[in-house]
Amino acid sequence: MKRILIKELKDHIGEEVTISGWVDVRRDMGKLIFIDLRDESLSKVQSVILPNQKEAGAVAQAIRNEWVIEIGGQVNKRPEKMIKSEVENGDIEVEVKSVKILNEANTPPFDVTTDGKDLNEEIRLKYKYLDLRRDRMQKNIRFRHELISFVRNYLSSRDFFEIETPILTKSTPEGARDYVVPSRLYNGKFYALPQSPQQYKQLLMSAGFGKYFQIARCFRDEDTRGDRQPEFTQMDLEMSFVEQEDVMSLIETLLIETVKKVSPDKKFQQVPFPRIKYVDAMSKYGTDRPDIRENKEDKDTLAFCWIVDFPFFEKDKNGGWTFTHNPFSKPKPEHMDMLMGKENIGEILTTQYDIVLNGFEIGGGSIRNHNSKALMKVFEIMGYEEARVRENFGHMLTALESGTPPHGGIAWGLDRLIMLLRNEDSIREVMAFPKTGEGRDLMMESPSEIEEGQLNELGIKIDVKKL
Repeated sequence: MKRILIKELKDHIGEEVTISGWVDVRRDMGKLIFIDLRDESLSKVQSVILPNQKEAGAVAQAIRNEWVIEIGGQVNKRPEKMIKSEVENGDIEVEVKSVKILNEANTPPFDVTTDGKDLNEEIRLKYKYLDLRRDRMQKNIRFRHELISFVRNYLSSRDFFEIETPILTKSTPEGARDYVVPSRLYNGKFYALPQSPQQYKQLLMSAGFGKYFQIARCFRDEDTRGDRQPEFTQMDLEMSFVEQEDVMSLIETLLIETVKKVSPDKKFQQVPFPRIKYVDAMSKYGTDRPDIRENKEDKDTLAFCWIVDFPFFEKDKNGGWTFTHNPFSKPKPEHMDMLMGKENIGEILTTQYDIVLNGFEIGGGSIRNHNSKALMKVFEIMGYEEARVRENFGHMLTALESGTPPHGGIAWGLDRLIMLLRNEDSIREVMAFPKTGEGRDLMMESPSEIEEGQLNELGIKIDVKKL
């Protein structure tokens, strides 16, 4: 008999069915045995084994929580006085005719039928495949799929191309510390995992694709910083022949439509989203990630805002100039002359725009420097010698000199956005297999040592004294 999902049982009252799933709980009530079964449809149902079903009863005696079983039986309406209206499927039950054990389970280290918020997080991460069985986590991960699917379909319907960019790329001094991957074939040389697809998406504009997006995996080897992950997911986007307003308008509409689709219970504090100059945000709120909600405790109110007019450069710890966001941004049109003349550097404003939600920066972008001379001036201001720029970014300069159109884009941190829409306190709660704040995978026990032979192939010697 074909298996059906538990959520479909009400369409089969009076019929013989086969259902399979995990034992939520087994209750032995003397002559009757009750088994609450749940499956991947996120539904549960009570099944009952009557005294006359001796074979099924004998099998059920051994069953414990989290065992995987198959039940054959008849779907019945419960008697009126037995209906539990507050419980899912509380008006039906399955009268069991047969029970088959598909797999046993060791006693779980924790109860997966609770929300898990009172548990030690490390044990949840160690047994993440069990933690993911709980209803809250199932709904978070499925919500993530729904949101990403909506964004993907929305952009595809507006002539954007989803294009994958390389994971093995080149280490360049443009931001956080890179994760590096040694090359076996080119001894002594290394790839880097991308902190973002920034350069590739700009090169795609040079290639003539016009509208690009990607659900991109990104990697940053940062020191422990609260609720951060060494690998994360962002919605990456770039467009040709656009100005700042074009990108911001598209993204604002996309965010509004996404929220309406996947979180219709949420309400917007203000539409259109307020636009706040960086200097005003710092003056009024003391941060460039302000929480502008009228009621800071109301998680169902979404107070989006744009932060604009950022300084292009700031002083680094050595007294030199560095970029505030990334070196590829274009200055505001009225400040281009100051950039090209390397004058009044601290006063140069960039076309950078950040999107902030309830006190969290969830995305940022800019119009890019599509002129190689302007990009070179950025690096000169930062004190880079031309040879170093050519070594690290020669491909970008060559592309810009090959007929690259004006372009700009943005990237969202999908994990953070989903966290806020799900009313969670950590991005780890909306990721299937997150790492600890220290970058450890407790389930896979990584990072880990590798065999001596692998190190020899790579020409690497570990200096234990420095570990």
